Amino acid sequence: MREVSEILNELDAGVFASKVSRAMADTALAVTEHGREGKVVIELKLKRISESNQVAIAHTVKYDRPTMRGKVTEQDTTETPMHVGPRGRLTMFPENQIDAFNQKEDANND
Repeated sequence: MREVSEILNELDAGVFASKVSRAMADTALAVTEHGREGKVVIELKLKRISESNQVAIAHTVKYDRPTMRGKVTEQDTTETPMHVGPRGRLTMFPENQIDAFNQKEDANND
């Protein structure tokens, strides 16, 4: 099984992890400046792509950072396709590149 950090770093070619880091830093700074609570939420939605062994992962980072008189809310959602391997292992590419070609042939033989 892969570590969550490895998977998060692959989403949106690493951009998603950068967005989460920026949201956490901005929120933490605002919390210390204004003395009020902030919030960072990460949401992942998985949907199968056609009849393949792939899923589309919609990844959202939403954060509320306090201001002097209220809060600022931002939300960003993007999507990344991932291959699902043995035991649900998520990867950007099939673990065995030959599998990518065999899946197409197997589908035609059914």
